[in-house]
Amino acid sequence: MAKMKINATLPFDRSKGFDEFLNMDAVTQISQTLERSGFHGGNVTDHPCPTANWLDNGGHDAQDPFVMLSLVSAVTTTLRVQTGILVLPYRNPFVVARAAATLDVFSGGRLTLGLGAGYLKGEYYAMGADFERRNESMDEYIRAMKAAWQGDDFSFQGTGYSARNSRIQPAPIQSPHPPLLVGGNSKRAIRRAAELGDGWYPFFTPATLSNTARTAPMSSDEDLVSGIAYLRECCEKIGRQQMPEVFLGSVRRPNEALNAQVLLDRLGRYRELGISGAVSHIDGNTRSEWCENAQWFGAEVIAKLD
Repeated sequence: MAKMKINATLPFDRSKGFDEFLNMDAVTQISQTLERSGFHGGNVTDHPCPTANWLDNGGHDAQDPFVMLSLVSAVTTTLRVQTGILVLPYRNPFVVARAAATLDVFSGGRLTLGLGAGYLKGEYYAMGADFERRNESMDEYIRAMKAAWQGDDFSFQGTGYSARNSRIQPAPIQSPHPPLLVGGNSKRAIRRAAELGDGWYPFFTPATLSNTARTAPMSSDEDLVSGIAYLRECCEKIGRQQMPEVFLGSVRRPNEALNAQVLLDRLGRYRELGISGAVSHIDGNTRSEWCENAQWFGAEVIAKLD
């Protein structure tokens, strides 16, 4: 069984951290620290225009994901760069396909696309996207991107847009395209992972937050096991022989006490469930504190994984 892959959420989502996190010195130091410490990849999220109310009640800022991951890839050589997640219905799928292909080529084939339907209705309004059709848009846009990534001339008729004998070159280095991890805990998201994705990207979400954020809850390992069982059922139903990988979007919570043995035991249980990787939050109010904690995680957790 392969060693679990561990990603870290990158700390460039802090609008007040100019001296600490929002400059190229920080990008270089943090990204290279992750690479040296044995992390598989670095993740960024996607909130192009969140509401002030959401930000003032526990939300967070986010840099443009393709710009941020391009900067990270430019100062590293092996670290994978991942959206976790990109809200796909916010953008025309061919704009995303072009950006992803460009990043994959110039990073040397290190891009992973975590994709989701999103949940912020106010942000949907700001982006001019249809919140009520977000699931239909997700399925359609994934198919559109796959058509565009073939590297040959293609046509695709979408909802309100049409590619007619179009071409996007160069195609991504990774064949047939960068891995697509479908985010979300709902049965609709799990079916999408089976039908259209290379992996399922679940994340722990308390029921209380799910009620306000319009996301399906997953608050326990039992919920995760149930989701994996449903994923297997979906694959069997459509005749998919190889299960999509399961890459867990959150192995620990912000401000959860760092205990190496607890994390190793937890990751060991997830590995036994067939989970291939997980993302960890790294604490740190300053750049040096963040890097020290990342180095600790690499030495005390990643290096000791079987």
